[in-house]
Amino acid sequence: MPVFNQSRSRIIRLIFLLVFLVIAGQLFYLQVVSGKFRQMADDNAILKKTMYPPRGLVFDRYRKPIINNTLTHDLMVTPAQLKGIDTFFLCRLLEIDTAEFKTRVITAIIKNSSQKPSIFEASLSPQKFARIQENLWRFQKAFYVQERPIRSYPYNAGANIFGYLGEVDTNYLKKHDGEGYVSGDYAGMTGLEFNYEKALMGERGVQYLIKDNFSRIQGTYEGGAMDKEAVAGSNLYTSLDIELQELGEKLLTNKVGSIVAIDPRTGGIIAMVSSPTYNPGYLTGPERRRHFNELYRDARLPLLNRAVSASYEPGSTFKTLQALVGLAEGVINTRTTFSCGGAFFGCGSGKPMGCLDPGTYYLSTGITHSCNTYFANVMQRVINNPKYPSIDSSLRSWNNYMSAFGLGHKLGVDVPSERKGMIPTPEFFNKQYGSGKWGFCTFRSVSIGQGEVTATPLQVANEMAYIANKGWYYIPHVVDSIEGGDKFGLLEKYREKVRPIDLADSIFEVVHQGMQGVMESGTGRGSRVEGINICGKTGTVENYYRGVKQPNHSFFAAFAPRENPKIAIMCVVENSGRFGGTYAAPIVSLLIQQYINDSIDNRWKPRMESIIKTNLIPKMMVDKMRQQDSIRKAKEEEKGLKTELKNISDTLQTEDNLTEAEARVSLKKDGKPAKDTSKQKPSPKDMILPDSSKKKMVMGRDTAKNDINQ
Repeated sequence: MPVFNQSRSRIIRLIFLLVFLVIAGQLFYLQVVSGKFRQMADDNAILKKTMYPPRGLVFDRYRKPIINNTLTHDLMVTPAQLKGIDTFFLCRLLEIDTAEFKTRVITAIIKNSSQKPSIFEASLSPQKFARIQENLWRFQKAFYVQERPIRSYPYNAGANIFGYLGEVDTNYLKKHDGEGYVSGDYAGMTGLEFNYEKALMGERGVQYLIKDNFSRIQGTYEGGAMDKEAVAGSNLYTSLDIELQELGEKLLTNKVGSIVAIDPRTGGIIAMVSSPTYNPGYLTGPERRRHFNELYRDARLPLLNRAVSASYEPGSTFKTLQALVGLAEGVINTRTTFSCGGAFFGCGSGKPMGCLDPGTYYLSTGITHSCNTYFANVMQRVINNPKYPSIDSSLRSWNNYMSAFGLGHKLGVDVPSERKGMIPTPEFFNKQYGSGKWGFCTFRSVSIGQGEVTATPLQVANEMAYIANKGWYYIPHVVDSIEGGDKFGLLEKYREKVRPIDLADSIFEVVHQGMQGVMESGTGRGSRVEGINICGKTGTVENYYRGVKQPNHSFFAAFAPRENPKIAIMCVVENSGRFGGTYAAPIVSLLIQQYINDSIDNRWKPRMESIIKTNLIPKMMVDKMRQQDSIRKAKEEEKGLKTELKNISDTLQTEDNLTEAEARVSLKKDGKPAKDTSKQKPSPKDMILPDSSKKKMVMGRDTAKNDINQ
């Protein structure tokens, strides 16, 4: 053999030897050195069980737990292991029919493949859990029970603040790829649960369990050496006063509206009420999906957080800001007077803007008696100020003031779905009327907080905090601190004091004086509280829906005490039909008493009970609720009839089924075995998939346009 052929032969042998040694080495490592991987690869021997961490708890300002965890059980299924399962018996235990069984299996396959465990039924009721546990050995090849912590609520309050958890879908997994979520996980969908998901979620653990030949659990693998403990989420400490929250929700029972209370010293939200609301525990447990659909279709919109997602014309509460702008611009001073003969006639022809208190007023008394004419004159002077070259520039300057006061843009609160409200700009009017074809008289109603201006209850409450602090505020927020520190930078922006413009304390003092007068001798005098120096402002807004006049909205905004403000608060009662002093003002006074004095004066309790019992749900909403109830009852009756017919059909089918012995007898009689349809695949028509969860929240409607304020 030639020399070069001998060399090539040796090289080939060497290559084969090296490949053999590598393969042998890998096999030795996997089978001898690292036997745990060999065993774990055997699905018939090892069950990998996810350990879900408890979500972080939530506490109020007094360290009372307001969101807890409780343990529930999910029934998990691996569709690939369903062969040989007594599905009929399982359906009886779960109180479902075979069609529903097929639907759930198909859904599990679509969501998570046939080889991976998926939730077959979430949050088993105690009765179902007991039945399943007793008979689980019959189904353990395909089914097992997974423990999972779910939310519980010691107080029936705060649902719109807390939000709720929902099962993640495909879109959520794509959006949060790499963040540790898998199919079947739950995450915060709204409220604090959504905004602080990173802090609350914790880290999943895993437990390896040994199974026998019948898939029965025999114990932990290697004594738990391979297990990973779940890490609980971080606790949240909030500025909420849960008892004040409860009282606020109680006062707005059978009413449409909102309350927002802020600690002006910190920006911490003390209470945030949206009414109508719902029990926060309603969206937990096995009926969560059905309850969500009920709330979603409810004509009263309980899922809408009106405190941040509904915007209103602020009415006369807006006059306090007009006073600040007039003083800052120098178009008025504390001694400037305007006379009102019953209306504002400064726009010549056309319908005059009415005023309920004729007379001559200084700035402070104009605030006290809520004189429309006074503030129409103030804004007219601002807009027509000769120092500005055009009306565009003067309106833009006025707009900048409003932005500095926190209006016309989102404040950045840590509760989702915040709206920015509306502050008109020159561009807005140019689009509406054309450039140079509009002036102050075009939007005169804005001077008294109506027309083209809207604000959220949160913005109005923050406005009160700004005035109380004489020119500064912290961005409103619910969460004060996070256990273990703010690792994700979620709270940084709430630590910075916002002082957008430099205004002298004397400018605010005159506004304080006028607001104190509201409670002593003005439109809010009926809600004065002995021993607490409250500065307040009423507001009444005419309300139109689709061009039809509706009962007025009632507003009241305040802070207290004047000397050392501890609470800034706003209340709106929709469709109350009266002035701001009728319902909104006494509600605010009751809450101020409770917060500052930790009690309510006995003289106020009959009034409190009267407010609680008063039903102000608007007629159009009641009519819509009745219509929905009729439709729902008809559907329930139809569903009940279908279920009854299905039960009869199932009973007949069961009675017609042959036992094995009877089948043999039948075979002897006609010589033909009965056709076995048990292994036939369901047709596409039989595969009914559940509807996708609706994700879009109902948004509020802007309301009311007219010129009467108080």
